[in-house]
Amino acid sequence: MPQPLSDRTNSFTDSVIRRMTRIAMKYDAVNLSQGFPDFDPPREILDRLAQVAYKGPHQYAVTWGAQNFREALAEKQSALMGRTIDPNSEIVATCGSTEAMMAAMMTVANPGDKVVVFSPFYENYGADAILSGAEPIYVSLKPPAFQFDVDELEAAFKQRPKALILCNPSNPCGKVFTREELLTIAEMATRYDVYVITDEVYEHILYAPNQHTYFAALPGMWNRTITCSSLSKTYSITGWRLGYIIAPAEIIDRAKKVHDFLTVGCAAPLMEAVVPALRFGPEYYADLQEKYTRKRDLFLGGLDAMGIPHTDPQGAYYVLLDISEYGYDSDLQFCKSLAREVGVAAVPGSSFFREDVNHLIRLHFAKRDDTLNEALNRLESMRGKLKK
Repeated sequence: MPQPLSDRTNSFTDSVIRRMTRIAMKYDAVNLSQGFPDFDPPREILDRLAQVAYKGPHQYAVTWGAQNFREALAEKQSALMGRTIDPNSEIVATCGSTEAMMAAMMTVANPGDKVVVFSPFYENYGADAILSGAEPIYVSLKPPAFQFDVDELEAAFKQRPKALILCNPSNPCGKVFTREELLTIAEMATRYDVYVITDEVYEHILYAPNQHTYFAALPGMWNRTITCSSLSKTYSITGWRLGYIIAPAEIIDRAKKVHDFLTVGCAAPLMEAVVPALRFGPEYYADLQEKYTRKRDLFLGGLDAMGIPHTDPQGAYYVLLDISEYGYDSDLQFCKSLAREVGVAAVPGSSFFREDVNHLIRLHFAKRDDTLNEALNRLESMRGKLKK
């Protein structure tokens, strides 16, 4: 009999988000579970991709990202973050923000270190901590506004964590942290000497009057912040798996080495093809915000018309529905029934909460209008088909 497998990964399950996509496919349900759009990337990217298909590059790029990709990304993010970012020493391109977060965790954390994670959280964060040998400390974001309790946060900092993970705007609850909240976190991070690893993939998807503040741009925070993000959501290219880390040179130097042994590098043709998008002007991001605002209003308005209680996202493109009235003991079972009987796929809220939460499900609205309308039409039958 072979020896037992890794204790570290013994408690892992498959991703519930990706599992719900497979269930959606099985029942031909409208997939509002896994957060990817069903509309095309900008034409400029597709045109450049067509050229690259014949002209290349098709071989390895520099491990930490092609030169022109890093230069275009540095120019874009420098304007947003209020400092000049060196494309050669302060950026590493990664295979999506998933790898960026993993590389950041492995760069910072030693086995036995503690890491603060806000709950609700994107499901990978706990796994990232465990794979790094670290122990997550969860701090609640309390609904409906998903604010944190300052005393609870400080109690977590008093445990002397190595890092805090900050998703802003937040998946799954759509919270946009205010500047005042971020300054509170920054003060504690300084006082207790803690790194902050940010996940900012929804940085351009916001709803007025909310504004995104880059944590690294706060006074004194550049030296202790590891900014992780992705091009997936901004340019509707989730399958391209292009992400990045921005941080001070001494941190990036270590992150480059971790990245090299994790994945070697990003797809060279895709880095080349996305460069035109990185040079878009501010009008693209204003149009993106307007586009998602319309989608949010369409979808949430439809939920309101049916009297379905839900959260009101400030950013990102997720909404949590309250399913308390349906009488299910398991939110996962509810989601399976929803896909099978109603034809809409969602993610059980328990996937995102450390707390005992079994009455919420997550849907997303990064879809064409006709897809959202079809989902709303199907949801009209939800009470009749699922209420016990």
